[in-house]
Amino acid sequence: MDYYDEIASPNGDLEMIFSLTGGTPTYSLAYKGKPLVLPSRLGVVFEEADLSEGLTLEYVENSDVDEDWTQPWGEEKEIRNHYTEVKFYLSRDFSRQRMNLVFRLYDDGIGFRYEWPEQEGLQGFVITDEITEFNLPADHTSWWIGAYQLNRYEHLFNETRVSEIDTVHTPFTMKTDEGLHLSIHEAALTDFASMTIANKGNDSLEVDLVPWLNGDKVRGSAPHQSPWRTIALGETAGDLMTNYLMLNLNEPSKLDGADWIKPGKYTGIWWDMHLGTKTWESGPKHGATTEYAKEMLDFTAKHGFQGTLVEGWNKGWDGSWFENGDVFSFTEAYPDFDLEEVAAYADSLGVQLIGHHETSAGIANYEAQVDAAFALYNRLGVHTVKTGYVGDFVDGGEWHHGQFMVRHYRDIVKKAAESKIMLDVHEPIKDTGIRRTWPNMMTREGARGQEYNAWSEDGGNPPSYTTIVPFTRGLVSPFDYTPGVFNLLLTDKPENPNNNRLIHTLAKELALYVVIYSPLQMVADLPKNLEAHPDALDWVKVVPVDWEKTLVPEAEIGEYVVVVRKDRNSGDWYLGGITDEEARDFTINLDFLEEGKTYQAEIWADGEDADWDTNPYPLKKSLQDVTADSVLKLNLAKGGGVAVRFAEEE
Repeated sequence: MDYYDEIASPNGDLEMIFSLTGGTPTYSLAYKGKPLVLPSRLGVVFEEADLSEGLTLEYVENSDVDEDWTQPWGEEKEIRNHYTEVKFYLSRDFSRQRMNLVFRLYDDGIGFRYEWPEQEGLQGFVITDEITEFNLPADHTSWWIGAYQLNRYEHLFNETRVSEIDTVHTPFTMKTDEGLHLSIHEAALTDFASMTIANKGNDSLEVDLVPWLNGDKVRGSAPHQSPWRTIALGETAGDLMTNYLMLNLNEPSKLDGADWIKPGKYTGIWWDMHLGTKTWESGPKHGATTEYAKEMLDFTAKHGFQGTLVEGWNKGWDGSWFENGDVFSFTEAYPDFDLEEVAAYADSLGVQLIGHHETSAGIANYEAQVDAAFALYNRLGVHTVKTGYVGDFVDGGEWHHGQFMVRHYRDIVKKAAESKIMLDVHEPIKDTGIRRTWPNMMTREGARGQEYNAWSEDGGNPPSYTTIVPFTRGLVSPFDYTPGVFNLLLTDKPENPNNNRLIHTLAKELALYVVIYSPLQMVADLPKNLEAHPDALDWVKVVPVDWEKTLVPEAEIGEYVVVVRKDRNSGDWYLGGITDEEARDFTINLDFLEEGKTYQAEIWADGEDADWDTNPYPLKKSLQDVTADSVLKLNLAKGGGVAVRFAEEE
């Protein structure tokens, strides 16, 4: 029997029509009365059963939820979770095969997923295809990177019409010609293949699951469920950036307390290697020595940062380490690095040693050692570990984004939590909001970071790159971009055949601490370069990494963005604004400040004649008193930026 149902979000802005016609389920969406998604098929095909057609509706459940929850850390402290839910119970072949479709409609987006209850026919199943479609009403502007490329997610973004895309990674962000912003992604990716989006032509998109090596898409056993397929909405680009749909669709924290989780800023023996002044491998330029680690820890303590990352301390880096993931030891140090001594020295200074595990995509080798490695760090008081998975494919030729690695990444997060270890994952699986469930999953890479400015053949990240990231990769936050390089021209780099440098001004580098969110922010440059710019270093020392509130008063994807955040631990506010190759002026209303109070605006701005290309260093620092009734005029140079602290006056 055919079926038709209309469901609306709590305020009625988002409306969905679900239909079951001839046994085939479809959905469509409208936002404020205008088509958002045209009728689109739903369903999943198993080796054991085709649950995309021939379905019968058994019954329907409806519910409404309106609750608030608190992030232990984040870009927004209090988050409202308000939605209308409807669950359709479907079956096929006289109820021998069952599948539920669950929809949650928010005022600013939708999440839906498939559930397979326990049933004999789906014990030990294999999914061969997912039929989920997103049939769009028009050929929107979009920002994307191709899905099946080597080097994972680390590519510059393309800006094209939807009709011109390849198969793409998510978040897949679009803007309609009327100005509505939307982004397709997934939430709560736990034991499933990563979702990519395939172009079917005629503005029609379809889910494409990253396969196992043999072509299977997903392996499992009922009961099981897919991640949430999501469409986040924003009237403006800023609204999209402050949309917390993905977090709301994840389960609450599984940790028994999170007092041990501490956001902060860190230095590191890392940028040296990208400059070529030191090496990961042993030898005369080895970076991870006891002596140099202590020097970095001294610098960290002197300036009040939280910890120091040390890469290259453990055996396995010699030779072509990126091709030999089975040679790393995660418990044995090189002879010139005394792990216990360095950890004790850090503790004596009141700072932390940050651990490092580079797997070089050798998963079996890492999994065989990770328990001992975490136990070692736990014993030494190392509570933060950066992991890495450099390599185009992992064990046996599997993609980083397939179910094999989704399971691995989630298992490592759980093991780290058991040892009270926070994680910073490089070469990760994309973020789908699991930090709500596992708050020790602090930050990750998953895009082109700062290091591309040091050595990439294309010259580095162009000025527009960081104005795109917050609305694509950054929508699900956080991103360990590793800002804090003050030697913009890389004059320390002994060999620089591609003339690499940072392609923006010093003020823009400061602004990135607010614009690109991460609860662990690096202070990446060498101490001598940081201390050579004391005014700039002052900003890095005071800017927080844990926020109570986030606002985006100005933004246009690929052109500019101004972000305002309130410190979680004081009444102070901070602003970061950046632009692409064009100079821009903004007038910002300060009505976010508390009424009746006076604040001192401490401004780090592009100085006279600043220009990313010809004169990137001028930095002008100024002070002025402001209130909630004030407006602040910002002048950004070409490729420039501005950073502002609004400090409460006594």
